[in-house]
Amino acid sequence: MIQASYNPDVLSCLANLSNDEVFTPPALVNSMLDMLPAELWSNPDAKFLNPVSKSGVFLREIAKRLMLGLETQIPNKQERINHIFKNQLYGIAITELTALFARRSVYCSKTANGPYSICDTFADEQGNIRYERMLHTWEAINSPEGGKKGKCIYCGASQEVYDRDDALETYAYPFIHTNISITLFENMTFDVVVGNPPYQLSDGGHGRSASPIYHKFIQQAKKLNPKYLSMIVPARWYAGGKGLDDFREEMLNDGRIKEIHDFHETSDVFPGLNIRGGICYFLWEKDYKGDCTITNYNKGQTSTATRPLLESQAKIFVRYNKAISILRKVQELKEKSFYQFVSTQKPFGLRTFVKGDIESKNDSIKLYQNGGIGYINQSEIELNKEWIDKYKVLVPRSSPGSDVYPHQVLGKPIISEPNSACTETYIVIGPFNSKKTCLNVASYISTNFFRFLVILIKSTQDVPRRVYQFVPIQDFNEPWTDEKLYKKYGITEEEIAFIDSMIRPMDLNA
Repeated sequence: MIQASYNPDVLSCLANLSNDEVFTPPALVNSMLDMLPAELWSNPDAKFLNPVSKSGVFLREIAKRLMLGLETQIPNKQERINHIFKNQLYGIAITELTALFARRSVYCSKTANGPYSICDTFADEQGNIRYERMLHTWEAINSPEGGKKGKCIYCGASQEVYDRDDALETYAYPFIHTNISITLFENMTFDVVVGNPPYQLSDGGHGRSASPIYHKFIQQAKKLNPKYLSMIVPARWYAGGKGLDDFREEMLNDGRIKEIHDFHETSDVFPGLNIRGGICYFLWEKDYKGDCTITNYNKGQTSTATRPLLESQAKIFVRYNKAISILRKVQELKEKSFYQFVSTQKPFGLRTFVKGDIESKNDSIKLYQNGGIGYINQSEIELNKEWIDKYKVLVPRSSPGSDVYPHQVLGKPIISEPNSACTETYIVIGPFNSKKTCLNVASYISTNFFRFLVILIKSTQDVPRRVYQFVPIQDFNEPWTDEKLYKKYGITEEEIAFIDSMIRPMDLNA
């Protein structure tokens, strides 16, 4: 028997440029386009812009829909192709290479006016998929150490990292480095702006430090005043954080966000990638005002609800629809937040790389540090010296494991006795006057209930003080279990099942 061969879409088989410049699978593109009104596909005057073209898949899939939708209005196939590609589809590539790639996908030719281009009306090689090499504009910073210390005034890129030789890619993305509506498309008005922007740029900080950049593409797109805007981006903006606090506030108070599609695990969207906090895509509609329809996706299961982006007393977006009823029950009791017990970063002023001595010496105290325990002279403690002689609970600042659900969320709590301190590997909870209180606090932290409330804010591997804001204070004269907490707050069996699907029990004996 002759087997029919499978001919895959080449754009579904591409390796990503990096974790930050990700090719978008065609199926995902079509899910995003499905949010748009159907009448757009039969509108010969509608204009579409992808300001971050990489593979050309967005423009290609839009072209397919327009080819069908305009068939009765423009029956001649070649005339229809010419009209769509010349008058309706526009792209701005992120690099010179992706410009060639996108044109090949959309026009079937790397040059828009080449002999193999399916559109025969373009006069130049770029057509409507443009690329213009840009340079960063550095803000001068006087540095006593010398060297290139500036930041780009448009994207925040580090001069030390991105001030490069002319032969190297600058990653000064055209869309956010100039007024593109004037310089590239002559003040054109677009009905739809859609795409998958680069996610972050190295900021020249310690290690692999990077700053988010995707929000700048969304903000720039809004300046074009389109009727519809849809982008797929990391979901970390829900809780704000590094460079995202103002953007989060802007988004969550914008009643024009009509839909959010939220993926807890990146691999459900981009196989093989693990972007901490997951991924989302959204639909922003200029003339819409109201609640947002939110769909959660997790391991083949979906949950959809139409609700406000901001819950009462919340400053962040609670992504999980099934969590809303639990959070509301907790907030009904109006208890004080556990947040007040949690220290800021570097509770004793000691960086992660600080290492104590292997053995204790006179006047030294125990130091909980990265990789174990050392000993340090008390005089080396820079902050909160009054905590040294008290009992404390330490929680690792970094979340263990991956984002695969259920996961542990927090590392195992440690009882830090008097005459002890820690580096910024940990945050301090307390201090407290007795070991018993610390043990009771640790029992609370170890519950699924506690860590579930943390995960409603936590969006990265980092576990700073702010993620504890939803957690209420308990009476720490007694230990706590999930059973006691579920009874106290009236958590139902269905709600318990959801918590258990998100949170892995903590093995205190590990």
